[in-house]
Amino acid sequence: MTTPEALVELDRARPGLAGQLTVALREAIVQGRLVPGTRLPSSRGLAADLRLSRGVVVEAYEQLVAEGRLLARPGAGTVVAPDTGATQRRSGPPDARSSAAGPAVQVNPSGNGLRSGVPDLAMFPRAQWRRAYERALSRARDADFDYGDPAGAPRLRTELSNYLGRVRAARVDPADLVITTGAAQAFSLVAAVLRSRGATTIGIEDPGSVAIRVHFEAQGLRPVPVPVDHEGLDVEALARTGLPAVLTTPAHQYPTGVVLAPRRRAALLAWARTTGGLVVEDDYDAEFRYDRDPVGCLQGLAPDLVAHIGSASKALAPAMRLGWLAVPPGWRAAVVAAKTAADIGGPVLEQLAFAELLADGGYDRHLRRSRQAHRQRRDALTAALRRYLPAARISGIAAGLHLVVELPDGVDDEGLADAAQRAGLMPVPLSRLRLAPGGPPGLVLGYAANPPAELTRAVRTLASLLPPLPDPGRTR
Repeated sequence: MTTPEALVELDRARPGLAGQLTVALREAIVQGRLVPGTRLPSSRGLAADLRLSRGVVVEAYEQLVAEGRLLARPGAGTVVAPDTGATQRRSGPPDARSSAAGPAVQVNPSGNGLRSGVPDLAMFPRAQWRRAYERALSRARDADFDYGDPAGAPRLRTELSNYLGRVRAARVDPADLVITTGAAQAFSLVAAVLRSRGATTIGIEDPGSVAIRVHFEAQGLRPVPVPVDHEGLDVEALARTGLPAVLTTPAHQYPTGVVLAPRRRAALLAWARTTGGLVVEDDYDAEFRYDRDPVGCLQGLAPDLVAHIGSASKALAPAMRLGWLAVPPGWRAAVVAAKTAADIGGPVLEQLAFAELLADGGYDRHLRRSRQAHRQRRDALTAALRRYLPAARISGIAAGLHLVVELPDGVDDEGLADAAQRAGLMPVPLSRLRLAPGGPPGLVLGYAANPPAELTRAVRTLASLLPPLPDPGRTR
């Protein structure tokens, strides 16, 4: 029997020992240090070896079984599942000659290497979700199987209202929440109501998300760029446009990672109050912070001026298709009417299961585990960038699931991104995220979806696609 004791390093001064143990075992499996078929100690035996409570080991084993990385067989113990991590072991470290010669090895055949905007899908809490779903199913009334409230299950709206108030400092009445099929539908609903009220344009941060632009354009709104600087959205520039609404990511601007400065927050809300404009707040990954204090949402400062949008896509998985939209009271009727016209309401059982996950603390526990893993991966990515791309300037690392690598003038970031995609990576070029011309070239790199060793290999591959960069970089 193999003991993984030597493969596990725990920081007992930090909370979340079960999460630390889960991450350590997961990475040992992915990196091939625990090969398929390896039998692990009993939970009691490993707990004794590591001087942990048995419950900590049981929780880690259950999570990895739910991910499909371990198999628990009655009478046969717990073993590493067949073929887990085989892709990473077969590829091995990139060959030094290929790094010098040009075409890089395909690091991540799944296409998720350095992809931003997605969590590690293998970390989805399958066991906890299954239990939450079973509880929801057992507690559901017969009436819950009918067409539901188009605004969403009242139980979920109540739990979300409590959660957003506790974690994001929001002031959300359950009656003003609308449950959506992800943030995408929430953007479309807001855009549709704006269009019905005569709006033809909306301000968007520049640089900013291409996908969100598409949602607005599909509803007949023309996105107008509003510049972003080191303090976030330029409110003075916004005020000169005469726009009826603006989209912003104040807690963690996409893609730069900057936080909207306090004076800009006050100015933005003053703009909305003076002009009657609507602030659309995309709170897309605010739960993930590492080196800074939490930043409350704008909606909590002015519920009558802000439409607040969030989802479970970054925290759990995009496949959940669970999002939410908190609108000012005067917008609720129009938004619910648009939601009714779109789909008569979302899947009630999934909403009730998510309510159970929120109510019993499972969502909070998952976020704590995820934050620990994401911090380690961010540190691995920044270390690899400093080593293999020392001339690049790194920013936006204090929070979120991605960072920005700014490259020297003259680098074709679009061409580099295309070459990287052919090598199995999916960075996003900064130039693709801008509406207005100008600005330095760069790449948006995600780190949540892959373990540290995979990220290091990906950066080595990325570096092989670039000519030598002359100037030393800086990190902020």
